[in-house]
Amino acid sequence: MNTSILIRPARADDAEAITAIYNQGIAERCATFETRLRSVDEISARIAEPRYPLLVALAADGNVLGWAGLSSYRARDCYAGVAEFSIYLDHAARGRGVGRQLLDKLVEAARAAGFWKILSRIFAFNLASRALCRASGFREVGIYERHAELDGRWLDLVIVERLLDDSATQTQTPSERAPCAPTSSR
Repeated sequence: MNTSILIRPARADDAEAITAIYNQGIAERCATFETRLRSVDEISARIAEPRYPLLVALAADGNVLGWAGLSSYRARDCYAGVAEFSIYLDHAARGRGVGRQLLDKLVEAARAAGFWKILSRIFAFNLASRALCRASGFREVGIYERHAELDGRWLDLVIVERLLDDSATQTQTPSERAPCAPTSSR
């Protein structure tokens, strides 16, 4: 693991580097269904969003090696404590332990921000991202088959999640769950 990495919240002056790394990921077609490249202004707006942490990994020389951030999961109030996460590394930073450090810090930031669960969807063929998530305590909970088309190919997504709040991780037995009343067929 590379110990000379600094992980910190993204700042406005990181927007250009974050944009370049995100656009690299879009162009590679291995991490997102997105095909439209992002602008620095779009990333600047995301950095300015206080509810959803966005972190950067910096090399000793100050260059941004990657970023990880949270975003809204669903608009319904009951999901206020659930966030989606994204993580992107510059191609030169991959395989050096940067992703693990960055994702682990994002988990800490999510917990501090009051989220009880974070999740993401990963292309089934993206074995490196799946391994990273497993190493950071995520579990694979399902597959969305033929979720969307990218460049003429239907792709499956693996859903990963991690519970962050100890009280939310306690499972209930079927008898402890609230019973559902039968519905009328009228």
